[in-house]
Amino acid sequence: MKKVLICMSAVLLIFSSCNSNDENNSINYKELALVTSSNTSGKVTYTNLLAASPMVKSFTIASIDAEGVSYDTNTDAITVASRTNNKLEMYTGVKSAVSAGTDNLSLSLSSEIGHFLNARETAVYGDKIIVTQDQIVANGNTNKLFLYQRTNAGFSLLKTFTTDFKLWGIHMDGTDLYAVVDLTGDIVQFKNFESNASGAITATKRVTIEGLIRTHGITYSAVDNVMVLTDVASAASATDGGLVIIKNFASVFASTAAAGKITIDKQIRVYGPNSLLGNPVDVAYDSVSKNIYVAERLNGGGQVLTYNTPSASGDYAPTSARAEAGVTSIFVLRK
Repeated sequence: MKKVLICMSAVLLIFSSCNSNDENNSINYKELALVTSSNTSGKVTYTNLLAASPMVKSFTIASIDAEGVSYDTNTDAITVASRTNNKLEMYTGVKSAVSAGTDNLSLSLSSEIGHFLNARETAVYGDKIIVTQDQIVANGNTNKLFLYQRTNAGFSLLKTFTTDFKLWGIHMDGTDLYAVVDLTGDIVQFKNFESNASGAITATKRVTIEGLIRTHGITYSAVDNVMVLTDVASAASATDGGLVIIKNFASVFASTAAAGKITIDKQIRVYGPNSLLGNPVDVAYDSVSKNIYVAERLNGGGQVLTYNTPSASGDYAPTSARAEAGVTSIFVLRK
């Protein structure tokens, strides 16, 4: 789990997720691809939400436990950070598999095994992909960012960075990387992320989101200038999660001092029993429909939830909810 404008000839793509930038233009869209991954089922799903009758198609992949899902329409491929195999994996032929009614995808590219252990999220931009590693004893309690480049042969590791905080969700905005600070209500920004040399990396700025207990999912829309964060609060509770939406984010973030707070009055907050939010671990946003898509891991054993972006705080019910066992990451692409 977590959603870059690419112009090629007459093709315009909009990625909107925990790991991508987007741009809104007046064009006729043919596809709104929603993809998800699970950490229990060995499945990924694909849905074209613009179809006359949207159907969720589930595919078996080689990873029981997968995070950081993304989809690329140019290659018709779903990519995940495999926690089963500890490598990046790309599965191609998604639409042909939908048409043929097959229930599995073939692995076409992967990174070398052993670079990361305990992956949590990815950020995709162009042919680059960043993977977060959260600390556990088996990886030496090391929080790390891995920068890869996709090639015809696989994923080439370019740089690695260590952080002094626990990692989960990340989002790339232009040349800047935003990351959540797990176990806190904080987010950080790394300006000109790729320009850093491998090794320990220091955040350019860190701020606290007032009232947010534990950040996990993060996405930002440059078109709408809106940041969306998820709050899992207590990992053991299926009822205390929430969404935090910050409009005019660029100016709000810029005007907040380092180590300062983005106060509640600058937030739109979705919390309460009607929201069905317990452990919302990942989030995606579509700048055209203004819909927010959430991977809710705990409530009901896993659900994919959709919300209209609200204009004020409240306990809003999702506009749609579907069960998906162990759902951990979610990604949206419009074209």
